[in-house]
Amino acid sequence: DLFYDHIDFYKLRKQGEIFMMGTKLALTGMALGAAALAFQPTAAQAEWPERPITVVVMYGAGGGTDTVIRTLVGEMAKSTGWKINVINKPGAVGGIATRYVNGKKPDGYTLLGAANYNKYASVMGHTKTRAWKEWQYMQAANSRGSWSVRPDSKFKTFQDIIAAAKANPGKISISTSGKGGLWHELAAVVAVSAGVTLKYVPYKGGKNATLAGLNGETMIAGGGVHEHIEHIRAGKLRNIQQTGAADIDAGGGKMMTSVGKFLPQIQSQLPFSGIYNLAMLKTIDKSIQAKVQKAFVAAVKSDTFAKVAKKKFFEIDIRLGAQANRRAAQVEVQTAATFEKLNIKGARSLKQLGLPTPANFDAWWAKSGM
Repeated sequence: DLFYDHIDFYKLRKQGEIFMMGTKLALTGMALGAAALAFQPTAAQAEWPERPITVVVMYGAGGGTDTVIRTLVGEMAKSTGWKINVINKPGAVGGIATRYVNGKKPDGYTLLGAANYNKYASVMGHTKTRAWKEWQYMQAANSRGSWSVRPDSKFKTFQDIIAAAKANPGKISISTSGKGGLWHELAAVVAVSAGVTLKYVPYKGGKNATLAGLNGETMIAGGGVHEHIEHIRAGKLRNIQQTGAADIDAGGGKMMTSVGKFLPQIQSQLPFSGIYNLAMLKTIDKSIQAKVQKAFVAAVKSDTFAKVAKKKFFEIDIRLGAQANRRAAQVEVQTAATFEKLNIKGARSLKQLGLPTPANFDAWWAKSGM
């Protein structure tokens, strides 16, 4: 009792209220701190990337696509200070690398080093994703296809070849980089557009296809502009056409004429070409996509890449956003239609892919809402 007599209960009650008030303030402060932390990703996002980025190239090390992608990535790292690692996951004409990147978290730390908007993987059924739907592609440059003949060839013009092919279906031979390969496809696209059937002779790569024509093993040398041009300059080959949208001055008064001059109905679809891309999933944050695109464009415009493009006779052709989406769909339509004509085993048809014919592409795309 004496103990309780000395306690001031009023004072204790006031102290308790003060304590409770302090607790409430402390809890409120904690709540505000938690709320502030909830917004931290936005602030951290502005600092992206906080760790190394990985670019996964869909073809093997040392090849054309790998060389171009590594050059671009090197310039991107140089201009931004980012650390970017490059790895190769070849196989299934790009399907293995595509599935690998598609399976990663869409945070911008895993990008796809691609070629041709991944059209082969799609047409051959190695990926279920579509380049213009789930992916955002960026285009750097084109490598154009070429038809050339020996100086002593009886074919002097494009029209000569077409006339001979119409008179002898499947008899006029042209070397290619292998069945279903890029130069096979581009040669076939031109032939189909001209309404003729050629005899396609496969070799291991464009360089060997060029040498086959040079040695007279085939009537026409197929391959790429970059594989033919030195032989044209040296007078060992004479160009018939190339699949770019404009003529190419090979120097020394020698021109490589655009196929569009001979087949004006396909001018709007040109260039028919190999295409070098970098791609990322569309679910990646838009601010990150913008940073990657900015670095990519700077890399394509760099002196280093310009030198590579000049040496290889690539056409620098930057396409982003809606332009890239349209081009992705267009080249897949071209390839699916061509493979259908060539009866390439395993290729999915335009109908199976839900795509229009090349002639109906513009109207189909306008209705797609992309």
